[in-house]
Amino acid sequence: MTDAGPLTATTAAHSTVDPYARRVAASPVRFLYALNPLAKLAAPVPAMVLLVFVRDAATPAAFLLLAYAVLLVGVNFTRRLAAVLLLAVPVSAVVIGFGFALWTDASRVDQSVVVWQLGGWTMYGGALAVGFATGLRLAAIVALTLIAGLSTTGPDLVRAGVQQLRVPYRIGYTALAAFRFVPRFGHELDVIRQAHRVRGAHGGRGPFAAIARWFGYIVPLLAGAIRHAERVALAMDSRAFGAHPDRTERHLVPWRARDTVFVLAFWAVSAVLFAVFFPWGLS
Repeated sequence: MTDAGPLTATTAAHSTVDPYARRVAASPVRFLYALNPLAKLAAPVPAMVLLVFVRDAATPAAFLLLAYAVLLVGVNFTRRLAAVLLLAVPVSAVVIGFGFALWTDASRVDQSVVVWQLGGWTMYGGALAVGFATGLRLAAIVALTLIAGLSTTGPDLVRAGVQQLRVPYRIGYTALAAFRFVPRFGHELDVIRQAHRVRGAHGGRGPFAAIARWFGYIVPLLAGAIRHAERVALAMDSRAFGAHPDRTERHLVPWRARDTVFVLAFWAVSAVLFAVFFPWGLS
């Protein structure tokens, strides 16, 4: 089902080209989809900025758990979300942490416990603590950005920026039109590949055959991009795009009381976490 009715073959084909044609269907419990995109951006920003300056591991770990809790409740649990939260983020944190541990100046942590030695090289526990604290900090910042990233579409973000932040619509909707070129190019590339397969063009295997196939894709893809750009320009010109200082919005993205409550609640929880762990110290 879509907002306009049942999903027909026509709307399904359109959704292939425009992935933003349908809104995400979710239960009321998945509250993030119903919030204003700017609220989902404003809520974690102070915590993300302050996390840049912390050096302990407990504070970013607490914010990582907070972000996970908000995401697990606020968005639909899918395989993609599970892969991101349970695989991509933890593995990245471990890899980055170990990399920073290797780069840590040993002279600053040589008073800590020795973890292992390889010849004349020594890995200290202090270096591991510094490295994994950095990995946790980056993982927490990324997880906080996912609150908006996994529950917001590009068009809604542009509309919210135009309506609430008073971003000139000439900039917002031009960026939106350019952003939508990407899925359009992906669709046209699929069509070109299918046409080449039907005609048996550039067959064979191996690296040279792959290079020949990609060269065969470039020219029709550029031609399709130019045609699409011309159609978009004509459509914008026929609608007097840029002729007036503002435009009537077809889809409104209002700022509601629940957006204010979410932002204030997130700020309050962030302040409590920073107060409890207080990673900067007073000495």
